[in-house]
Amino acid sequence: MDVFVYDSRLGIKVPEFETPFEELPLMERRGIIETWEDIRGQIPTRVMQLEKVIVTKLGELGEENNFAISCKINSDIAELASIINDLHIWYRVSAEESDGKRHS
Repeated sequence: MDVFVYDSRLGIKVPEFETPFEELPLMERRGIIETWEDIRGQIPTRVMQLEKVIVTKLGELGEENNFAISCKINSDIAELASIINDLHIWYRVSAEESDGKRHS
């Protein structure tokens, strides 16, 4: 049973439990924790990728003279920052603490 589903917005798999974590068999919980730790290990790399995109978009914003396009770029930057924030939240979540709900 795979309790991890890919979140395309975040670019990682996140836990989504049908049964509360503490009610799962011990061996299954251990496997979930191990898998989650592997996924958590990918989060800093994902954050760095998004930060690079933000830096690029900030450069574009500094050069853009069209107000509507500037607004779009600014909106893109805000969304990327929101994704980074959500990734930081997931990074701080241990498998035992996760209630399986998405933080988006």
